[in-house]
Amino acid sequence: MASFNPSAAHIVYASDDRFAEILGVSLVSLFENSKNMEEITVYILDSGISKENKQKLFSVCEHYKRVGMFIPATNISEKMSMNVKLDRGSLSQYARLFVSSNLPENLNRVLYLDCDVIVIKSVKELWNLELKGKTIGALLDAFSKYYRVNIDLKEDDIMFNSGVMLIDLNKWKKQNIEERLLNFIARKNGIIQQGDQGALNFVLSDETYCFAPKFNSVTIFFDFSYHEILEYRKPPKFYSSEEIKDAIDNPYIVHFTTSFLSKRAWVKNCQHKYVNKWMEYKNMSPWENTELWDDRRSQWKIKIFNTLPRNLAIKIAGVMQAYGRPLRNRLWKK
Repeated sequence: MASFNPSAAHIVYASDDRFAEILGVSLVSLFENSKNMEEITVYILDSGISKENKQKLFSVCEHYKRVGMFIPATNISEKMSMNVKLDRGSLSQYARLFVSSNLPENLNRVLYLDCDVIVIKSVKELWNLELKGKTIGALLDAFSKYYRVNIDLKEDDIMFNSGVMLIDLNKWKKQNIEERLLNFIARKNGIIQQGDQGALNFVLSDETYCFAPKFNSVTIFFDFSYHEILEYRKPPKFYSSEEIKDAIDNPYIVHFTTSFLSKRAWVKNCQHKYVNKWMEYKNMSPWENTELWDDRRSQWKIKIFNTLPRNLAIKIAGVMQAYGRPLRNRLWKK
């Protein structure tokens, strides 16, 4: 293995063609705000990105004099000869399960980023984070104990958001993480709550160092107050209110995760606190003239939520989120 260089970051994304534009905006933000890194190499696990979009992504790397390379993504359904069902997103997300076999062998650490993030401050601090002997660093996610039961975890085990993962590839390989992930998917017949993230949570729960939420500031932090998050999600363990406030006011990475209460940055009429930052990087990208997306989601949830008193709406939504959704997932598997 190559020796660790604190000023040479290796960043991994996974994308299909639909999200190539979103990836491009993320790349601009990464390069623009990480100029204090001597080297940045980006590996894109490619699930069918078009030639045109590849050229645009390459042009972003060339503009900032950074290295970018495309690696064909492993198709999970073909790999396992079974129909792996989606709980969310697209099959391209499963590509990150194969970081140990698809990336160059000499890497000992990588930072995986979802396409729907923007980097607000340099990744240098995160890149050099001490993992306290764990295999990955990730955000402690706010899910109820019933989500844990659905993926064979104990009620107070760690569940993390896999959209930003600092990965010790040496430990990942030594512990046969990839094989264990595939075994879990096979045991669940390809039907897993939260798809690839659910599989990652089962295998890596005990091997996760929960870093500060400022490194993965997710949408729920902005849609709800701290006490509303606890009421809505009912997590058995979570960060302090001060840590969440810091993640809102001084984020290093903003993650535009899905939320029934708000639109994502590339969707028309988004009201997210950091949507203007996303637009700033879009306007610096080869996609500056593309139209924002239409919001094609059903609006009935938000309409009902907004007609009720806020406290009552949070309580009802909390019942559906903490109890109803895990139950639906359990029945869905049957």
